Amino acid sequence: MTDQERLAAYDRMYADLLAERDKVAADMDKLRSAGRNRGASFQQLLAQKLTVQNLIGRFEIYGIKET
Repeated sequence: MTDQERLAAYDRMYADLLAERDKVAADMDKLRSAGRNRGASFQQLLAQKLTVQNLIGRFEIYGIKET
């Protein structure tokens, strides 16, 4: 894998993380509006959101910022 390909892969991964973060937040909002914010599904989404945010934060530490 060339350096260009590796950089493109990191860019795709970062974009995918941002998209996943937005989808999880939307799913959480749907559950919250239905009054289901104490269930297992909501808790799983919350854990997923925190994990994705942590990964995005690690990218940002190395200078890759949200566009």
